Amino acid sequence: MSGAQKVDLVGVGLNAIDTLIPLKYFPARGSKTEFSNASIMPGGQTATAIVACQTWGLETRYIGKVGDDDAGRLHQREFERTGVDSRLVTVPNAASPQSLIIVDEGGERTVLCRRDERLLLQPSDLQREWIVSARALHVDGFETAAATQATAWAREAGIPVIADLDETYPGVDDLIANVDYLIVSRDFPSRLTRERNLEQALRKIKNRYGCKLAAATLGADGVIAWDGDDYHLNPAYHVPVTDTTGAGDIFHAGFIYGLLQEWPLVQQLDFACAAAALNCTCSGARGGIKNVEAIEELMANTPHYDIANAAD
Repeated sequence: MSGAQKVDLVGVGLNAIDTLIPLKYFPARGSKTEFSNASIMPGGQTATAIVACQTWGLETRYIGKVGDDDAGRLHQREFERTGVDSRLVTVPNAASPQSLIIVDEGGERTVLCRRDERLLLQPSDLQREWIVSARALHVDGFETAAATQATAWAREAGIPVIADLDETYPGVDDLIANVDYLIVSRDFPSRLTRERNLEQALRKIKNRYGCKLAAATLGADGVIAWDGDDYHLNPAYHVPVTDTTGAGDIFHAGFIYGLLQEWPLVQQLDFACAAAALNCTCSGARGGIKNVEAIEELMANTPHYDIANAAD
C-alpha cells in the first residue's frame, strides 16, 4: 500500500497469534494434564490496542512484521475486517509470532512466546509519513530501535507518544526520552530506577525523562499514575474474570481513546480500567472488545475494588 492518509492513531509494535488453553490449574512440573479445548486468536500488544481503538471509532494504522504463513494472513484479514490501515512487512519463509497461553480457572494467564528474529521490525522498515500523519503514536518497545525511530519522528512533529513497556530492553532510555505518556507494568519502574517504592520510582522516571505522565498498571488493583503534581490511584472494576490476556493492551487503548477525546486524566484512567475489565470477562486478547456504550454501561453499574486494597 502506498501513501499515508491522516489517521487518529498509529501503532508500531508486536502482533502474535495466541493459542489459548484453559485449565483448572497450572500443571505441576513433570505432570500430565488434559485439556478440553484450545482457541486460536489474533493478539499482540500494539496490534490489539490498535484494533480496540478502531472498534471505538478512531481511524488507525498498524505497522508490524509477519511471516508468509497462515498466521500472517490471519492478521491481514483481521485488520481488513476491522478497518485498520495495516502496513505489514512480510518476511518470506518465516513463521509469524506465536504465543501459547495457559489460562487457569481464576482467569490468570501464563504466556509462552516464540518469535523469529527475522521478524523484528527495523528502523529501515518504517516510513516517516506513516508516523507523522497521525494524531498520536503508540509503541510497545520490544522492537526498541524501530520504536525509538518512530517516537523521534513523532516528537519532531509534535505528536504525543504513548508507550506500553514491561521490560528494560537495551536502548530503552533513548526510547523513553521520546515518550509523553509512559504506562508500564507493575515491576518495571523499580527495575528501571532501582527504587523499590513504586510511587518514588514513578516520580524518578518523570523527572529523569520528562514524561508528562508516568504510570503503572496493577492488575486487579487498577493503575497508579504520577502527573508531576498528584498521584492518581484508580482501582479496577470488580467483574467476573474469565481471562486476563490482553488486559494491559486494552487498558492502553482505553487511555489513548480518552486522551484523543481530550478528557480529564481521571476520566481517561477510569475508562481504561473499565475497558480492560470488560475484556477480562471474555476469552482472548480481543475477546471482550465491546463498543464505547458497553464500557460506559459497565462504568455506571459496576463497583470498583475497594481503594484501600488497591493502595496496598
